Amino acid sequence: MTVTETLLTPLFATGPGRPLITHYDDAADTRVELSRATIGNWAAKTANWLRDELDVEPGDPVAVLLPAHWQTAGVLLGAWWCGAAVTDDPAGAKVAFAPPGATAAGAGVTATVSLHPMGMGCGAEVDYVDEVRVFGDEFMPWSPVPGSTPALGKSTVDEVVAEARQRAATLGITADTRVLSTVEWTQPDGLLNSFLAVLAGGGALVQCSNADPDRLPARRTTEHTTLDLVG
Repeated sequence: MTVTETLLTPLFATGPGRPLITHYDDAADTRVELSRATIGNWAAKTANWLRDELDVEPGDPVAVLLPAHWQTAGVLLGAWWCGAAVTDDPAGAKVAFAPPGATAAGAGVTATVSLHPMGMGCGAEVDYVDEVRVFGDEFMPWSPVPGSTPALGKSTVDEVVAEARQRAATLGITADTRVLSTVEWTQPDGLLNSFLAVLAGGGALVQCSNADPDRLPARRTTEHTTLDLVG
């Protein structure tokens, strides 16, 4: 099974309506909360688009050049669901996901991700949000993705899942854990520590972008967080 199937399936089984990611952007003064099911829908739409429109096959490199954001979660999980190998190098990537105004030299296709808090598009030539919106909320792989398939940098599906589970155990993340994080999703450590480890442990993530340190104490209280990952 893929990274996405392995980590999301238990979450769907134990409560698809439970919050998975609460994203704050202190620069824009926004807060958005998404359930496990909603993130799963975005991931499925992304996987369907990558496979059906852009012919992404297991092992194909897909560059993700995005900050920690709920849309980035949909991109990452969608890429892994169709078996892609996530990288931060656009050179040679079949597709590169980039924020508005950024370039991704060397990628076959550059998909611009709006990072709009309410999921609106940005009018780019290849606008990720507008492209995936019409695709289905469920994804069915055409064939199983071997655990030996590259998934993140040089690490395989099996290695990424094992590392995420190990880091979840080390951090003490369980189904009752709400993680407050300001850590960026750099590859591979940022992704493993502050995103995949939370999924692997079954917890929930309160991700703070452009974090104002003065707001964090009150946020810990209002969001009932139990673990800090503050970089």
